[in-house]
Amino acid sequence: MVEMEILGMNIGCVLAALSDKRIPEKDCLLPLISKLLGYCIVAASTTVKLPQILKILNHKSAQGLSVTAFELEVVGYTISLAYCIHKGLSFSAYGELASLLVQAIILVAVIYYFTGPIKVKTWVLVLLYGAIAPTILAGRIDPVLFEALYASQHAIFIFARVPQIWKNFSNKSTGELSSLTCLMNFGGSLVRVFTSIQEKAPTSVLMGYVMGIIMNGTLLTQILTYRKPAPKKEKKSD
Repeated sequence: MVEMEILGMNIGCVLAALSDKRIPEKDCLLPLISKLLGYCIVAASTTVKLPQILKILNHKSAQGLSVTAFELEVVGYTISLAYCIHKGLSFSAYGELASLLVQAIILVAVIYYFTGPIKVKTWVLVLLYGAIAPTILAGRIDPVLFEALYASQHAIFIFARVPQIWKNFSNKSTGELSSLTCLMNFGGSLVRVFTSIQEKAPTSVLMGYVMGIIMNGTLLTQILTYRKPAPKKEKKSD
């Protein structure tokens, strides 16, 4: 069998099977599907947070959104991206983290803008992130500390969702939270569980996506639960 690779995907076995008019074997087909799904996730990730950003800009309001939740998300994406690069994983297994990080930073900036004057504490956090993030992304830290940081990012992502979940519960409303962004996050986590298993990613990476399913699923449930029914049109009297 001739191996034919495109973007790390071995399509030679599939073509060979099809030319023999037979269904490709599982060991050939599943890795290919995993790679294709991975690249689809990377491509789709470029617009994941766009609905949330546009919703805030259109309404000129960040009402009902937890700033802390989105700040922690930026930290979590930074650590996850740095870890995957450091571990030498296939780009198709983590590529979306790069675009998600950029979008998350833009989203936090937009929330800052629409939540009033930026406080000194916020500027300190921004400067601190700007000083530390490049070092983490470059992997210029002790390997043991790196593993500890990655282990902590699971807790970071949980705490990134908890403030928003609690705020929704307290307000009995999801405010300006975008249902489309939450749906894409939920779907992305589902797909990533499959691709992580196929790519033999570390268990810690897999668990991160499982928690993503739980947290994003909770947010989606709240959006459906607290959704306000459309106002009924009054019938015109004769």
